[in-house]
Amino acid sequence: MAEDLTIITSADKATQYQSLIPQIEALLYGETDLVANMANICAALKEQFKWFWVGFYLVKNGELVLGPFQGPVACTRIAKGKGVCGAAWFAAETAIVPDVDAFPGHIACSSLSRSEIAVPVLGDIGVVAVLDADSEELNKFDTTDALYLEQIVKLLNFS
Repeated sequence: MAEDLTIITSADKATQYQSLIPQIEALLYGETDLVANMANICAALKEQFKWFWVGFYLVKNGELVLGPFQGPVACTRIAKGKGVCGAAWFAAETAIVPDVDAFPGHIACSSLSRSEIAVPVLGDIGVVAVLDADSEELNKFDTTDALYLEQIVKLLNFS
């Protein structure tokens, strides 16, 4: 019996994001509570893409602290420059990691996570949070994800 392997192309992914972004905008419209908005973004992304884990880490007192997320329990605090999220925060740039086992200093909150993307959220004072997504598949994230996730985090008002 042949196994049905569905390969999602970058074009397919772009189409999914393009249909999801207006839905996220509608969820956020008129809502000023940042936690509620981050929670809805996580839920929308998890539902759309079926990622293993997706959530926010907030910059608090010189470290990243776990915020709203969808998925199994997660690491609570991450130091600047440590792991994928800490690296994205330190560089203020999106980090795409095709294989977390090959990433020096990867913080394994779950051994099931195989690939990851971390997107810094910019506010008036620099990076104020990081959106993190993990997949159980290798090479799950690419520049298409980076492009659209960077657009999505800009919908949050951290000022």
